[in-house]
Amino acid sequence: SATAAQNVTVRVSNIPSWLGFTAKEWTIKEIAPGGKDLALFTFSAHNSAPVGRNHTLTFTISTPSGQMWIKEVTFAVAAPERFELLQNYPNPFNPSTTIAYQLPAKSRVILKVFNVLGQEVATVFDGQMEAGYHQDTWSASAASSGVYIAQVVALDDRGNRWVARRTMLYLK
Repeated sequence: SATAAQNVTVRVSNIPSWLGFTAKEWTIKEIAPGGKDLALFTFSAHNSAPVGRNHTLTFTISTPSGQMWIKEVTFAVAAPERFELLQNYPNPFNPSTTIAYQLPAKSRVILKVFNVLGQEVATVFDGQMEAGYHQDTWSASAASSGVYIAQVVALDDRGNRWVARRTMLYLK
């Protein structure tokens, strides 16, 4: 016959650095004979999470009497749903700033900086990028104080083209 289980511990392990759990362990005070209960884990994925790659979390369920079970859960982080150029940070900046953007698909990316007259000041990045969140740093130490425009152009394999611009303020 089934017996009640008390103080059942559920612990998660094999957690990648880009996945944050509010708690890595959950204790279920009592489970009735033949009953069920839930161990609820809350987590968030950092935007640096690799897109489309499988990762396996290991959940260890144990009782004070020494019984133990292992449950593995495999998941993959989905690509962002849309293209977006985020506001640079810090802004205003001196002497460098981080420019971040997200891609819904693998794309050729060109990240450039222009002055307010529309003249190109720098090519920060020009190359292939996987779907996901990316960031590059622009050092403006050779530039003069003022307003600049960051522009990202992305072209995926299907011919989709995205363009976005953000203004940035450089104060020496």
